[in-house]
Amino acid sequence: MVLERVWKSLLLLVALSLIGLLVLQLGLITPPWAEEQAEVRVLEADTGDELAVVDAEVADTRAERYTGLSDHDSLADGEGMLFVHSSEGERTYFMREMDFDIDIIFVDADREITSIEAARAPDADEDGENLEYTGRAQYVLEVPRGYADERGIEPGDEIEIEYQ
Repeated sequence: MVLERVWKSLLLLVALSLIGLLVLQLGLITPPWAEEQAEVRVLEADTGDELAVVDAEVADTRAERYTGLSDHDSLADGEGMLFVHSSEGERTYFMREMDFDIDIIFVDADREITSIEAARAPDADEDGENLEYTGRAQYVLEVPRGYADERGIEPGDEIEIEYQ
């Protein structure tokens, strides 16, 4: 009888652990050790000169990446969101439920900028699903529209990330 209770308790513990791991893996909740903020420095490719410093929220779970900036009314100059993926790949970003225009900066696994897209907010009669922007990236940095041009940020430049 006691052995049966121990066995059932162990099975329950294993099942709950597996469910917890699955929930974390799917990005349904943010783990307590997840990075919330990062300072992203953009460096000129040839000289290493600092072009910009962005105080960025970090979106590193599926749920955070899906929501993105859609729950923000605006971004101040020097603010942004850094989307972190587990590996480099072709990434498509949508302007779903966005209230403002942004620059989308795609960055590869070596932290080199591969492309920059100027993305507009959807019109009143659009949901933003049709506004999609694709680039090769492991990291995607979203900043206010025009920020990249104002700072001279171009493909080939590099980023440094310091998680806070």
